[in-house]
Amino acid sequence: MGLAALAVYLGALVVVAEIARRARRDTTPSDHFLAARDLGVFVLFLTLYATAYSGNSLLGYPGKAYRSGFAFISATGFMMSIIVVFHALVPKLRPAAVAHGFVTPGDWVRHRFGGEPAARRLAMGVGILMCIALANFLLAQLQAMGHMTGRVTDGLISYEVGVVGLALVILFYESLGGMRAVAWTDAAQGILMLVGLAALLSWLVGTAGGLEAITEGVAAARPEAVAVPTAEVCANWFSMITLMGLGSVLYPQAIQRIFAARSGEVLKRSFAIMTFMPLTTTLVVTLIGVAAIARVDLGQGVASDEVMPLLLEQWAQEGGAHTAGAVLVFLGALAAIMSTADSCLLSLGSVVAGDLLGGSGRDPATTTMGKRAAAAILLLMVPLAMWGQLTLWRLIELKMELLIQCVPAFLLAMHWSGLRAGPTFWGLCAGTGSAVTMALLGVRTLGGVHVGVLGLGLNLLVAGLGSLATTPPESASS
Repeated sequence: MGLAALAVYLGALVVVAEIARRARRDTTPSDHFLAARDLGVFVLFLTLYATAYSGNSLLGYPGKAYRSGFAFISATGFMMSIIVVFHALVPKLRPAAVAHGFVTPGDWVRHRFGGEPAARRLAMGVGILMCIALANFLLAQLQAMGHMTGRVTDGLISYEVGVVGLALVILFYESLGGMRAVAWTDAAQGILMLVGLAALLSWLVGTAGGLEAITEGVAAARPEAVAVPTAEVCANWFSMITLMGLGSVLYPQAIQRIFAARSGEVLKRSFAIMTFMPLTTTLVVTLIGVAAIARVDLGQGVASDEVMPLLLEQWAQEGGAHTAGAVLVFLGALAAIMSTADSCLLSLGSVVAGDLLGGSGRDPATTTMGKRAAAAILLLMVPLAMWGQLTLWRLIELKMELLIQCVPAFLLAMHWSGLRAGPTFWGLCAGTGSAVTMALLGVRTLGGVHVGVLGLGLNLLVAGLGSLATTPPESASS
């Protein structure tokens, strides 16, 4: 059943890719990477949703909740903080993107600091960090795809074949249909994920006898999972809210969806719906992970990312409609993972071609360059996915600790006209260097605070004090 469902799903992706190819207006970067800036409310919302809630949400979050217990209920707040920060970003970024035809995040940086000598260097630094974070994100999705393919087909397709095969499918429809193919498939994938998670949680709650019974089972199996969080855990909550809230809004694929909206009103309505998605997704997957404590014994040697697949296997073993429901959730999870992977790949191609290689946002040659760059990066990522030594949750933290260093070049630059490109670039270097050095030394948090958040503090200090001490160039002040 799983193999048949997977075959039908992949066939549908190929059909969507061909329809998207026929719908394109031209071969410019704006059409390929932004769907000619014509995404409506329904498709924009679902592509934002499917991109934000991915393999990390469906595999990483339940695994982290399984290890942490009820303390991880704070993850719902992490995702809500993203929507809050978007309200500080969108009102200024969207009008500038429309007026000046932005295609990549670097277009904003060059526009904002355009009169300064260090503007190009800053845009390059931001582009490099975003590419590393996107490659990290893509790696996480490739790992998750391999695991899910094996599960949904009950081992008929191996992890390695799943990684390579689905990577090639993504490359095919992303190259053929661009943002249209990605957004349209995201819409279907988002619906599958919502339905599947609701069905799985209903089964878990029903078989356990309600949420109260789940809590009692968790307390009996692992008392510390229901304990009052320590001061360090609470500090870690606020650090994670900062890390996720500030870092997630700087996903290149999220920024490009701001550029791709048909209008400001469409964008506003899409984000209004997104406000409620942490309650229907993050809260649900957290409860699923906590409920697994009383049902699954992973031990110390088993990766926590296995929690969701093991629960689905238990569900499938009940036969009949339960097996069909488990297959639907497996397929929804795989679809969500692929939707994030295709968005990462599309954004990687555009950022490399436009921000790192200097391609023009109006030149069709930039589109070709971006497709080739995406293909090359994907070929490099596949062998790393075979290694698979990091959990999905750790990959989430690593990419956020890099993306958050771009905050001054976007959020601070939008709201403080005195910020200068040179100090902002050196702040970026200082913050990134600090976070990476501590990570390489094995330090993940200090007093519960992530090293990326501490690096951002240093970043802001250098950028702020440096800008105050710098006389603005006449071209910038005018």
